[in-house]
Amino acid sequence: MADIKKPGELMEIINGFRLSRVILTAYELELFTTIGREWKSSKNVSAKINTDERATDRLMNVLVGLGLLEKKDDKFKNSQFSQKFLVKGSPAYLGGIGHMAHLWHSWTTMTDAVQKGTTVLIRDPLNDRSCDWIEPFIAAMHQRGRQQAPEIASLLDFKNVNKVLDVGGGSGAFSFAFIDKKPDLKAIVYDLPNVLPETKKYIDNEGYAGKVETLAGNYLKDSLGNGYDMAFLSAVIHSNSPDENKLLFKKCAESMNAVGQLVVLDHIMSEDRTSPIGAAIFSLNMLVGTEAGDTYTEAEIISWMKEAGFRDFVKKDTDFGQGIIIGNLNR
Repeated sequence: MADIKKPGELMEIINGFRLSRVILTAYELELFTTIGREWKSSKNVSAKINTDERATDRLMNVLVGLGLLEKKDDKFKNSQFSQKFLVKGSPAYLGGIGHMAHLWHSWTTMTDAVQKGTTVLIRDPLNDRSCDWIEPFIAAMHQRGRQQAPEIASLLDFKNVNKVLDVGGGSGAFSFAFIDKKPDLKAIVYDLPNVLPETKKYIDNEGYAGKVETLAGNYLKDSLGNGYDMAFLSAVIHSNSPDENKLLFKKCAESMNAVGQLVVLDHIMSEDRTSPIGAAIFSLNMLVGTEAGDTYTEAEIISWMKEAGFRDFVKKDTDFGQGIIIGNLNR
């Protein structure tokens, strides 16, 4: 992360939004998918994506400068990188970029959110959002999860764990890694009813059908089930207020067997809330996008665990900058 020392460095960061917007616009217009493997003129592309020809040409010229397109004799073609990662249907397609496009629009409201102290966006609750929002969001979470999950699985002890509750588990990426480590493990992905159709796609596509189950519900309102030896919460607590996290931890404890573990993976702030800088930035993401979400300190998380009946806390760091806090239940 930049440590700004000069005006020029400051201006470079400020101007960075321009290139981000170029890529996001091309992605939203499905420009790379439209080009595919052929050489196409900007006129041909604009006709297919219903945009202005001159404006499309100027956009594509910048994408050439970024190395995402190639240009020859007024025709354009995807680079090898774009063909692999930015064309729909490719196995490596970065569908999660669509979520970044959604975040662009929420981050433009930051000034108003800082003035108000909460999000100023008016939009449907998560359980009412359409597939157009859910699909790229879960794709983004899956890309993150698949990268992080093997490391997380290696840091956890599954010796006495037979049944895991993956709260807000999305695509099931972490459950997949847990089963890879312990094949006879029973994993249940708990998420909202409009998320689970996406979950089931990932379960089928990645070969975990019959190995990972799903359970629909709102974790703040509905039953979590019972008989779990571990409750795993990845990227969950930052969406909630402190009181909501207290409630969730209590519900996790109530859903467990007499002996169990609560595992929280998230951004963990220093006590002065200035570091890690990525976590500090993410707290602003929660400000603009949620009513009461935030990033929390180790002391805060442990205090909520204690209140729910957990003890013998362990904190583990990860190579990707987030942290794990484990609380143990022994009734």
